[in-house]
Amino acid sequence: MKISTAIICLTVAVFLGSAGSSSGASFQKALEAAERGAPRAQFKLGVMYEMGQGVLQDYETAAKWYGRAAKQGLAEAQDNLGFLYTHGHGVPWDRQTALKWYRLAAAQEYAEAQYNLGVMHLKGRGVPQSDEAAIKWWRIAAEQGYARAEFDLGAMYEKGRGVNRDYETAVKWYRRAAEQAYAAAQFSLGWMYRKGKSVERDDKIAVMWYRLSAEQGYAKAQYNLGVMYFTGSGVEKSKIFTYMWASLAALKGNKYGGEVQHHVTKQMSRADISSAQKLARECIRKKYKGC
Repeated sequence: MKISTAIICLTVAVFLGSAGSSSGASFQKALEAAERGAPRAQFKLGVMYEMGQGVLQDYETAAKWYGRAAKQGLAEAQDNLGFLYTHGHGVPWDRQTALKWYRLAAAQEYAEAQYNLGVMHLKGRGVPQSDEAAIKWWRIAAEQGYARAEFDLGAMYEKGRGVNRDYETAVKWYRRAAEQAYAAAQFSLGWMYRKGKSVERDDKIAVMWYRLSAEQGYAKAQYNLGVMYFTGSGVEKSKIFTYMWASLAALKGNKYGGEVQHHVTKQMSRADISSAQKLARECIRKKYKGC
């Protein structure tokens, strides 16, 4: 059934108000192109509705626009449509249909779809569970420079899951993802330096990678950075910075951060606790950068 342009535009206008005139113009332009059959405009509308960007979030409408673009062969739309079917957002929960769309996108060498196929195999969603198949797809995506695949491939090598354990190869893939500023990989690479797994143990380098990850709000890195300050490993000892980083990790739900915060509090004066709390508030305000 044809989506009414007039009704959609009215809905968007009410939602945006005068402050959203720029977003409204962008939406109108995309809508007009999408109605003419332009697949990238259809995909853009799908993203807007899926994410609630300038419009009220509506998975069903997102799926309609993704579907139109996907049927024209746009890999990004095929992948996103597959994701909606994987999770039952706006469409029936149907992993076979999800696999169909992922495979069509993956056949066009779309790395995110290749990665998602790996996830389907890892979790046994619509296919038999297979670590080896997951690794196959992640390797294909990783070789295109897709950071999430690089990280997960590194983790499989570190754990020896689906492959022989190989710390050197794990470090290689972690480093590739870390150099793309993928926070989880930066943390894991820091951990490898902290433990000396296939690299020479170096706490200063570990701190560097922990900090880069922590500055992106990655709670595990924030907790570990706090520990490094507590022990004086790779950085000058500081109970204040221990408290700050541990408390930031705790705020993100990291239970170990809360434990470290509680432990170090017993060794601090009221003035030092107040200073640490002030630093933590400033760090949040700065979005963790330069703390």
